[in-house]
Amino acid sequence: MNLFVFDIETIPDVEAGRILNDFDGLSDEDVVSAMEHLRVQQSGTTFQPLYLHKVVAISAVFRHGDKVKVWSLGEEDADEKEIVQRFFDGIERFAPTIVSWNGSGFDLPVLHYRAMKNNVVAQKYWDTGEIDNQFKWNNYISRYHNRHIDLMDLLALYNPRANAPLDKIASMLGYPGKMGMSGAKVWETYNEGNLKAIRDYCETDVLNTYLVYLRFEVMRGNMTAEELEVEENFLKQYLKEENRPHFNEFIEAWTGQ
Repeated sequence: MNLFVFDIETIPDVEAGRILNDFDGLSDEDVVSAMEHLRVQQSGTTFQPLYLHKVVAISAVFRHGDKVKVWSLGEEDADEKEIVQRFFDGIERFAPTIVSWNGSGFDLPVLHYRAMKNNVVAQKYWDTGEIDNQFKWNNYISRYHNRHIDLMDLLALYNPRANAPLDKIASMLGYPGKMGMSGAKVWETYNEGNLKAIRDYCETDVLNTYLVYLRFEVMRGNMTAEELEVEENFLKQYLKEENRPHFNEFIEAWTGQ
């Protein structure tokens, strides 16, 4: 099975915010401040509606055959269109099971809006049986199908009152949880020109999601405890061989070594 675990990081869409709110003449920073002020008046939070999020990073764990890979899509200088197109191109090529934490509530709706804005093609992703009959019974769109597993939504049994943050669940299960920063700091970090820090943070988040997914597989009988240990050690070895600072920090937080 091809398994693609993913997470995205976003910043406010300054361009759209300027157009929709008549903020001409304001700097990007002032536009965001005005957007946040307006949002607080409307809903009591600075968190922007999903159509006003711009994707700056998509990170993934890809488990395929006897290989695992953890990376962020595109080079650091890739624009949003390339990053989003790469995401959907991966689905087109491999038709993987995709796994997320709150992907139905955030990541995928954001990717839908950004794909439209950037004229990104995502034919297989949207197929519900018109092209491939198998997708009628198991596709990426239907909430209760398994081509997309939103762990948060599923573990809460589709009950928003039972939702839990990834950080808490990962930490509860003995994994590192959040490391280094949070989604609230992405805009500030982006303005500092430190996209690498955002991508590194996103990669550690998606590692947590992957590890929680493995525990979910044990719970539903698709993996034994012994197989889980093998899979975790396989991931640790990969991260050690990559020898990247944020991977090393992740292993240290995970194992205490």
